[in-house]
Amino acid sequence: MSLRAFHLLFIIASITLSLMMAVWGGVTYGTDRGTVWHLVTVIGALLTAGLLAVYVVKFVRKTREIGWS
Repeated sequence: MSLRAFHLLFIIASITLSLMMAVWGGVTYGTDRGTVWHLVTVIGALLTAGLLAVYVVKFVRKTREIGWS
């Protein structure tokens, strides 16, 4: 497995985990035990997933540009 492929796999796994964390926070926030920190977790996890998605797109473009495809 190339370094590029490993990097892509790791970033996609991180995006997936961030989205799972957002879902967990949202579900927990909707229960009786939910606090404002669960809502903060949702916002932070979605922000993280969004930034990682932007990063992975830029990474793919850059590696194609320098010939690492």
